[in-house]
Amino acid sequence: QVQLVESGGGLVQPGGPLRLSCAASGSIVSINAMGWYRQAPGKQRELVATVISGGRINYADSVKGRFTISRDNAEKTVYLEMNSLKPEDTAVYYCNADVLVGTWKLRNYWGQGTQVTVSA
Repeated sequence: QVQLVESGGGLVQPGGPLRLSCAASGSIVSINAMGWYRQAPGKQRELVATVISGGRINYADSVKGRFTISRDNAEKTVYLEMNSLKPEDTAVYYCNADVLVGTWKLRNYWGQGTQVTVSA
């Protein structure tokens, strides 16, 4: 079993910064991709940013230039640095990972989500 535990969400004023963290634990052989998705009320879950094990990074157009994703392979942790936050960034942010587990199968996992609210 693999767990993804997110932290760092909260309330921030428009234009402010926030940093999210997601740590993976459990029966992990290796992690292929890790990333962040978000879901605002009444909307579908959408990709925010992902980082592949080889280092390739992908961002949603709406966050390019404002958000930075990074990964610590040794700690099995992915971070999302968010700057210049806007009210439309308000959502529940979910961590996601493609994990090669102890049974040598590639499985996809989600964290429980962390709320980010951007409001004055």
